[in-house]
Amino acid sequence: METVARSPFQGVLNIIKFNWHFYLIALAIVIVLPWLASYLASPLTTILNAIAFFTALNLVVSLAVSFYIYDYSGLYLLKWTDEYAISNAKRIVNIHAGFDETSTLIANKYPNATLIVFDFYNPEKHTEVSIKRARKAYPPYPGTTHVATNKIPMPPNSVDVIFIIFAAHEIRNKMERIQFFKSLKKSLRKDGQIIVVEHIRDAANFMAFNIGFLHFHSKAEWQGTFDSSGLTINSENKLTPFVSVYTLV
Repeated sequence: METVARSPFQGVLNIIKFNWHFYLIALAIVIVLPWLASYLASPLTTILNAIAFFTALNLVVSLAVSFYIYDYSGLYLLKWTDEYAISNAKRIVNIHAGFDETSTLIANKYPNATLIVFDFYNPEKHTEVSIKRARKAYPPYPGTTHVATNKIPMPPNSVDVIFIIFAAHEIRNKMERIQFFKSLKKSLRKDGQIIVVEHIRDAANFMAFNIGFLHFHSKAEWQGTFDSSGLTINSENKLTPFVSVYTLV
């Protein structure tokens, strides 16, 4: 399969492209509030300027961190997968939630494996406009199968590796998430593994994304999900201070 190279700023530009309404609002705050403050007296002037300043700061920090994670860190080079003994895998599954940046990369990385791609995007549950924009901008990987989280069509003991990269947190209901992982566990071969890549609701992601970190699950929440699914955390690593990788067996 032909290698598809990512452009130098593809990650951060996608974030702006798919969430442009948020950035437009932020820019309006940064521009309008100081202008409005110039016509008012203290303490309103101080308050409005402070809001504008912290909005601008949050904007710059979040974009800088996003560039670091998605463009600079080498996340999408997939070199980090080398430590998980995948090279001999015969069947690999990649599961995403509507926006697939990784299937072509995985196929290129492991050309001797059969790659199966599932998309559990549900427009009734996943209502974020950013996902809708992303789906329009990026066509699905050839042969992608649309599935429900409770109906993943994989026979028992049939899969060597399952990738779930920045997708599992979109399953907001805890019981649904547990059932999802239970079904994945059944499909694993004896030496199979599930590789989950996620942001964590922690201090680092709060500093980077402010209240946006609430969209992620906490470390304790993930631990509870995996335990209830009958899965064991084989390893937990940090790709960056903002991104964690769990391998489950």
